[in-house]
Amino acid sequence: MQTVRLYFLLAAGVLCVVACGQDRSTSGPAAASSPDTATTTTAAPAAPTTDSSTTQGLRVLVLGNSIAAGRGVSPEKAFPARLQRKVDSLDWTVTIQNAGVSGETTAGGIRRIGWLLNEEVDVLLLELGGNDGLRGLDLSTTKDNLTSIIDTTLTTYPDAQVLLAGMRIPPNLGEDYTDQFRQIYPSVASQYERVTLLPFILDNVAGVDSLMQDDGIHPTAAGHRLVAQNVWTKLRPMLEQLRTEEPT
Repeated sequence: MQTVRLYFLLAAGVLCVVACGQDRSTSGPAAASSPDTATTTTAAPAAPTTDSSTTQGLRVLVLGNSIAAGRGVSPEKAFPARLQRKVDSLDWTVTIQNAGVSGETTAGGIRRIGWLLNEEVDVLLLELGGNDGLRGLDLSTTKDNLTSIIDTTLTTYPDAQVLLAGMRIPPNLGEDYTDQFRQIYPSVASQYERVTLLPFILDNVAGVDSLMQDDGIHPTAAGHRLVAQNVWTKLRPMLEQLRTEEPT
């Protein structure tokens, strides 16, 4: 825990530079996703990677920011691609669709979720909120936005499940704000029977030099390996349950 706190203190200044100025008074899916830097990734496809009309199986939608997008690493080394290889190694028919976009906020997630749900979703991996906190946005709005994304998903697909990935922010905005931000994720998850909480997606990654890039913000390829494992501990049981519910 002490290492994580030190990481946040050292990274706070850089994080604020990354986060500031991302939101513009724009609308629509493209405008909602200003990148963290001038370099965008290829990890946010505009269309699903697999045509579910011809391929049976489960679909996991990863709705996230630059961590999901794999900023600074090649797409195949980002954690969503690693999750795909995990399910492939088990011979499960599961598609991991990476809809991560650098700089994404929860408001941007709301603007994108509608068209992302045009294809059936079995699991929504929701990895948003970090950029909201870095920008000092109103926390009640962030919580409402996460709730809205989950509600939209479960209303559209009542049998779907949601994996809510928690994030933490540096303490530069004050201890109260930081603590309240951290509590958003368990508070939201507790409202639903079909939502599973991953308390901190960067657990055992944040603050470890060899697992973080030079910016102190984004995981290295080795860091993404551990992020994938963090997610997998929660995602695998969800997929196992859903596979038992699939019609034979």
